[in-house]
Amino acid sequence: MDRFRPLALLTAAALTLPGVTALSSAARAADVDLARNGGFEAGLDGWTCTAGTTVNSPVRSGSSALQATPAGGDNARCAQTVTVKPDSQYTLSGYVRGSYVYLGASGTGTTDVSTWTQSAPAWQQLTTTFRTGPSTTSVTLYTHGWYGTGAYHADDISLLGPGVDAGQPPAAPTGLKTGAVTSSSVALTWSAVPGATSYVVYRDGTKAQTVTGTSATIGGLSPSTAYGFQVAAVNEAGESAKSATLTATTTAQPDGGGTDLPAHALVGYLHASFANGSGYTRMADVPDSWDVIDLAFGEPTSVTSGDIRFDRCPVAECPNVESDADFKAAIKAKQAAGKKVLISIGGQNGQVQLTTTAARDTFVTSVSKIIDEYGLDGLDIDFEGHSLSLNADDTDFKNPKTPVIVNLISALKTLKAKYGDDFVLTMAPETFFVQLGYQYYGTGQWGGQDPRAGAYLPVIHALRDDLSLLHVQDYNSGPIMGLDNQYHSMGGADFHIAMTDMLLTGFPVAGNANNVFPPLRPDQVAIGMPASTNAGNGHVPPAEVTKTLDCLTKKTNCGSYATHGTWPALRGLMTWSINWDRYGGWEFQRTFDGYFG
Repeated sequence: MDRFRPLALLTAAALTLPGVTALSSAARAADVDLARNGGFEAGLDGWTCTAGTTVNSPVRSGSSALQATPAGGDNARCAQTVTVKPDSQYTLSGYVRGSYVYLGASGTGTTDVSTWTQSAPAWQQLTTTFRTGPSTTSVTLYTHGWYGTGAYHADDISLLGPGVDAGQPPAAPTGLKTGAVTSSSVALTWSAVPGATSYVVYRDGTKAQTVTGTSATIGGLSPSTAYGFQVAAVNEAGESAKSATLTATTTAQPDGGGTDLPAHALVGYLHASFANGSGYTRMADVPDSWDVIDLAFGEPTSVTSGDIRFDRCPVAECPNVESDADFKAAIKAKQAAGKKVLISIGGQNGQVQLTTTAARDTFVTSVSKIIDEYGLDGLDIDFEGHSLSLNADDTDFKNPKTPVIVNLISALKTLKAKYGDDFVLTMAPETFFVQLGYQYYGTGQWGGQDPRAGAYLPVIHALRDDLSLLHVQDYNSGPIMGLDNQYHSMGGADFHIAMTDMLLTGFPVAGNANNVFPPLRPDQVAIGMPASTNAGNGHVPPAEVTKTLDCLTKKTNCGSYATHGTWPALRGLMTWSINWDRYGGWEFQRTFDGYFG
């Protein structure tokens, strides 16, 4: 769906909105300000923002104000829901600065309202009024900018009108029971409580998660450990008493598919079929620090053939390339030293679309041939670009319908069954295909979204019991929203912390609290980083790598992002690539060795 340019909206907005109404000289005696933290003095408390933060300058009053920055696909909306009286008059007001700043209210039960300014170089007051419908008990206040027009500021937002008696907190929830239980997570459900607006889940007496629905998955747990869970219901008046305690014991730690990887592993891609400016590195010259070596790449004869071929780097491009016999001998030597060598399928240029069952079967046959010829330990799936996308009617990641998704899952399960528990299966998706699924999944409820958004989620979920490692590429990525509902960008530890926390905590897909992607085990997760500035956008120096690991494994040295757990069993790091790390003096390898020993 095309977005209208702001100027195209001006006339329509003027015709359809009820108008800008000034505040009366004296508010009615019964009126109160129902907006919570309208001056942003308590940070973003009470507000949900897609790309907002608080700043100390400029401010209209007090010491803080909101600053939010729209992007090409996001208007930087900040909103809060307030309780109101039915059939009552309210005045919404606030001060704004910037280009194209909007202030409005939705869910009024009558006519939703909005007012805006095209240009406010200094603080400008926006005001509008509305009347609630006969059964309306809550409305949502919001402010936002316009796509790609720069940051805006807001301060002193108020909603004046009749107050509402807070009443009593809701009753304590009942019916608490477990769903799926893994070695690191417990799924919980409970009965709805009349009048509750949200629920707080407690783990061993400590607040673990707040949700709006009647289910939650608590991750970051230890294997074979008993935990006590309780739930409390929340409304405007406060929090209920806690439910009866439900004890659940996590399952034993799986063996990672029998792959006997070290507790902390260093994973790297080896340019085995090309040089890519970094020079060719012989298999025998890969240092012992590298625990998993992914041969890059196996590529298809055509996008939809499913016929995967692996060609060694030609002498013309790689003058120091070893013979096939020496290459295979070096693989065996690595395996004898406890290392794993995999064939990686795809990469930037290797688009793979298994559109038919025939292509699926050809994929299994051709990949098996490569594994057998070189005596490899397993397979890495590095599908990028347009390899995976979702059909418009494919909306449930737990039950995918799209042929390229269904056939890939089937092919990988077939390979796992063929080679047994010792088969190493890893995946290296981009953030667009995984963490972006927190906001967007496929074409979306109304269509118009990129069908690739979150498209790896059904593959990961279907194979989570067979998956040895997931190492998402935390590089070459645009800003991604984390579980704090803030956008995070490459360049520092916070990005890696936020992206990894999502995998280890789980997240609602496309914002649906009743459709949660469950967390992965920490031993299944490694963090993908570029080895050097030459290797890709998003490289961070060793100090930021250390901060990332400290925060996730020890909950120390954290930045602005608050994690939802501590995961000392985090498997390790992945990098693109071994060749680029050698080119850069083995900085990435030395950082890993210095941290994990």
